[in-house]
Amino acid sequence: MYKLIKQEGQARRAEFVTPHGTIQTPAFMNVATCGAIKGAVSALDLKKIKCQVQLCNTYHLHLRPGDEKVKQLGGLHAFTRWDGPILTDSGGFQVFSLAKLRNIKEEGVFFNSHIDGRKIFMGPEESMNIQSNLGSTIAMAFDECVENPSPYEYTRDSVARTTRWLKRCIKRMDELNNSESAINPRQMLFGINQGGTYRDLRTDHMKEIAELDLDGYAIGG
Repeated sequence: MYKLIKQEGQARRAEFVTPHGTIQTPAFMNVATCGAIKGAVSALDLKKIKCQVQLCNTYHLHLRPGDEKVKQLGGLHAFTRWDGPILTDSGGFQVFSLAKLRNIKEEGVFFNSHIDGRKIFMGPEESMNIQSNLGSTIAMAFDECVENPSPYEYTRDSVARTTRWLKRCIKRMDELNNSESAINPRQMLFGINQGGTYRDLRTDHMKEIAELDLDGYAIGG
C-alpha cells in the first residue's frame, strides 16, 4: 500500500507498506546482486546504517547458487538473514546487457550463460517461477530494455511485447502465490514502463499498464 504524506511540486514524501516492512520514500535501495552486499556488509550492518530495502538479481541467483537451492534454504530472507523488504529484478536487464549472448522471441529470451556458455531460456513464466522460489517481497515483471538509441518501430514493437509479457507474469504470479509451496504467498508484482526515449510510447504504455492495477510500477531504462 502506498500512502502519500506530503507533496511539493513534483517532489513526494510517502510510505510504501510491504509484507516485510514499511519503506519510507524516496529511498536508496542497497544492491545485493547475489544475495550479499560487497565488502562483507552483513544484515546486522544494514540495520545499523538504516537500510530499508535491498535489491537482488534474479538472473545471477538463478545461475548460482540456483533459485531451487535458495528455496530449499527458506528463500532469500533466510538465505541472507535480512528480514526487511527485498526486491528482485526480473532478469529483463540481462536481455539488454547480454546482447551478444541472447535471442529474443515472443515466448521469451534464449541466453548463453556468461559463466560457462550453457544455454538458458527465460520468459515471463520462468522469471516468475524463479522469483517465487527466491521469495522476495517485490518481484519485477519480465520486460525488454531496449538500447539507446533504438529505432522507433523496434521500440514500439518491443513495448507491445513487454505488455504481453506483463500479462503472462500477472497470470503466473497469481498461480504461484496461491500454491501451497509458495515461500512468500503475499509476493508483490511491479510492472515496468518502457518506450525508450519516445515520449508518446512512454505515455501510452504507462496508461495501458496502469489499468492492470498492479502493486507498483517502475520506469525502465
